[in-house]
Amino acid sequence: MPKSLHPKDALNFHSKGKPGKLEISPTKPLSTARDLSLAYSPGVAVPCLEIEKNSAAAYDYTSKGNMVAVISNGTAVLGLGNIGALASKPVMEGKAVLFKRFADIDGIDLEVSTEDPDEFINSVKVLGKTWGGINLEDIKAPECFIIEERLSELLDIPVFHDDQHGTAIIAAAGLINALDITNRTIDNFTMVVNGAGAAGIACAELLNAMGIPKNNIIMCDTKGVIHRERTNLNQWKSAHAIATKKRSLAEALDGADVAFGLSVKGAFTKEMMKKMAPNPIVFAMANPDPEITPEELYEIRPDAIIATGRSDYPNQVNNVLGFPFIFRGALDARASRINMEMKIAATNALAQLARQDVPDEVAAAYSGAELHYGPQYIIPTPFDPRLITTIAPAVAKAAADSGVAQKPIKDDLKYHRELAMRLDQTASMIQMISSRVKDNPKKMVFAEGEEERIIRAAYQWHKAGYGDSILIGRKSSVLQAIKSLGLNPTLKGVEILNAKISKHNDHYADFLYSRLHRSGFLKRDCIRLINQDRNSFAACIVANGDADAMVTGTTRNYYANLKDIQRVISIKKEKILFGLSIMITRTRTLFIADSTVIHTPTSEQLADIAIQTANEAKALGHTPRVALLSFANFGNPTMEGTERIHEAIEILNKRNVDFEYDGEMSADVALNKELLELYPFSGLSEPANILIMPGLHSANIAAKLLGQVGGGEVIGPLLTGFSKPIQIMPIGANVSEILKYAIFAAHEVKINSKTNNKINAR
Repeated sequence: MPKSLHPKDALNFHSKGKPGKLEISPTKPLSTARDLSLAYSPGVAVPCLEIEKNSAAAYDYTSKGNMVAVISNGTAVLGLGNIGALASKPVMEGKAVLFKRFADIDGIDLEVSTEDPDEFINSVKVLGKTWGGINLEDIKAPECFIIEERLSELLDIPVFHDDQHGTAIIAAAGLINALDITNRTIDNFTMVVNGAGAAGIACAELLNAMGIPKNNIIMCDTKGVIHRERTNLNQWKSAHAIATKKRSLAEALDGADVAFGLSVKGAFTKEMMKKMAPNPIVFAMANPDPEITPEELYEIRPDAIIATGRSDYPNQVNNVLGFPFIFRGALDARASRINMEMKIAATNALAQLARQDVPDEVAAAYSGAELHYGPQYIIPTPFDPRLITTIAPAVAKAAADSGVAQKPIKDDLKYHRELAMRLDQTASMIQMISSRVKDNPKKMVFAEGEEERIIRAAYQWHKAGYGDSILIGRKSSVLQAIKSLGLNPTLKGVEILNAKISKHNDHYADFLYSRLHRSGFLKRDCIRLINQDRNSFAACIVANGDADAMVTGTTRNYYANLKDIQRVISIKKEKILFGLSIMITRTRTLFIADSTVIHTPTSEQLADIAIQTANEAKALGHTPRVALLSFANFGNPTMEGTERIHEAIEILNKRNVDFEYDGEMSADVALNKELLELYPFSGLSEPANILIMPGLHSANIAAKLLGQVGGGEVIGPLLTGFSKPIQIMPIGANVSEILKYAIFAAHEVKINSKTNNKINAR
């Protein structure tokens, strides 16, 4: 497990709410007796008979065509080894989640408790009619070769062992581009593959199929070079044995152009790398720690191009770049198998995507990174929305061209639009913000530093690369908690500050007194607040520029925390303070304001809230469409209480803002395209994504109601309007929630630093 993660956090993530990461949801209404009679008896008999007459009809009347089984026996799980079928279930569920997240494919996990290949094959074979495709996962070699080959022969649906071919496809795509950048051709270079397991052999087979001469690839295992004179080789290794006098990995790498590592940490030494050819290409893909790190390689080979399996380095060889979209194309073309032509098509499509100009929304998600074709960008990023519309069509076309597509795609443009609609546009928002913060790390103050959850969050904040952490609390208590959690008490980047004995106390007390002396506070009152109140001390740290942002709130009432902070932190000039809740579902993101601060906003405040929220939405990659909500729609019915909204609209008209808005309107009209079309004069071209509520009661109730029954995730309320980034978390927030609030606080620093990209018409 990465050091940035604590075992307790992982267990909490998987157990919170409904245990696991998957559930079944109906796609048809089941609210009336008629619905039930259609869904089950007697109506269900009709599609059953149609399928009996024509088995292909199962694709029309069931979920078969969009369902992939993720199947394992648990014999080679991650870096954990043979842990058994049941213990592999969290991994298989995770793979199914990725299928849904990236390609809208319904994955279902199956764990088969046998190490006998024949028994495994028979178990899957008799169930094969159930699914549109099969993703084999975490099965040890050589059994994985046998299982995949035989199931592909026995079944008429795609069978794909991702540990083999997924890795091979992504790595081959990166290699194509690295060869291009270093002015090499695909048939004129020498290569070493260290690791002769499933992935290593698959890499060699794919590269051979793409035109790399077999004798140009030297494969090594734990016993050295796989050469023709060796007698201890199985049939899969022997297929890649070549005639060579080289016997060790070091000898093989001497003068080699390319090194693929699919082995273990540290397998590539600096001495080995020194002897490679000029401009060496090194793919160190061992997880979680590569055969050699980029820092180690660049120290002795600054001319190298390197890729790893890690997300904290450029050029990540990540299988999620491949398998969701490969299966998407295979399912849509109703392919009977995933053949070599389809794998090559996916490889070439992925390679070509990296050579295209990176659109703004992708660049924004990885702010600060060099996302243009070159040594640091030979493989697209996992959250590039173009992956599904690039790889899936290429795979579907290859399936048709090679004769394995049972339903070839006929309208390419229509298919492209359908793929784009499948993409979850909003779920990547947190990832985008996280990437921006990692590229611009911030020092975060965690005010409740003696709490175990806060401590774990502070450590994860630092170790994940978001920046340094400051824990506020008594040093002895904080250190005791750190040790009980098994964390490193001397970790650089995590600082402990005791408000009572801080060297900054006098300065902070003077600062606070200068703010509060005309509000009835004596100097001794301010000294006491600094010494005894963690919120006041933490807020002073941020206010005086000694840290970038602050989070608090897990141990005290929200409004008590807010009162503490308002004493220290000013509101931004020409802004107002309010709470913004963000509702994220699979299909849309909604911004709801004000959910925490202003009881009954005036018309002027409603307009201000609308503008500030639009600014926040734009900073998060959304095109603002603002609805000022009421119980009425454009004066119908005419009742007392809507004047503020009418006036707010007039204020927005005068400010000449550059986003869509309208009101007053009811929530259903604002969110439903068909209802909105009943009002053709509306200023909204599409349903709203920003809901400005008429009062605190309605906003708070709506946000919390959506959080409980809305079928998505509600983030917030997030405070906006303070001159410094401060966020108040709900009481009892877990580590993941604490980190989200901290990420949003740090992201606000970035927003505040940009003065040329604001929606403001004052």
